[in-house]
Amino acid sequence: MPLVLSWLLGSVFGIGLIVAGMTNPAKVQAFLDLGGAWDPSLALVMGSAIAVAMPLFRWSRGWSRSLLGGPMPLPPASRIDRRLVLGSLLFGAGWGLAGFCPGPALVALGMGYGKAAIFCAAMLAGMWLFQQMEARQARRRRP
Repeated sequence: MPLVLSWLLGSVFGIGLIVAGMTNPAKVQAFLDLGGAWDPSLALVMGSAIAVAMPLFRWSRGWSRSLLGGPMPLPPASRIDRRLVLGSLLFGAGWGLAGFCPGPALVALGMGYGKAAIFCAAMLAGMWLFQQMEARQARRRRP
């Protein structure tokens, strides 16, 4: 049952991304184009998502298990450091250049959108590179 519910909720999320236009790179780039033909509609999508998620995060704070029984390790609050800022800048630059972020890119990939395949390949390469860099740093820290 948890697998079916996960599939159903993921499908609702994916359909919501399609309806909101988040899988259309041109719409996303128009949202980010503050000096040109700015399209503020995605701000409503993001604001709505935050309005729904915030009370749910507060409600579930301290839970060790999700409603479906899986582990729910929420990250602890941490300070803003150089790694967070650089990662945010890379994420934002990638989002602006490609018009995709990871969730909508996976939905667009499932829709057969070719540019999403390129983005997903680059995203996977970046994740692999990050893991390699983390492993290298961990090896350097060991005595």
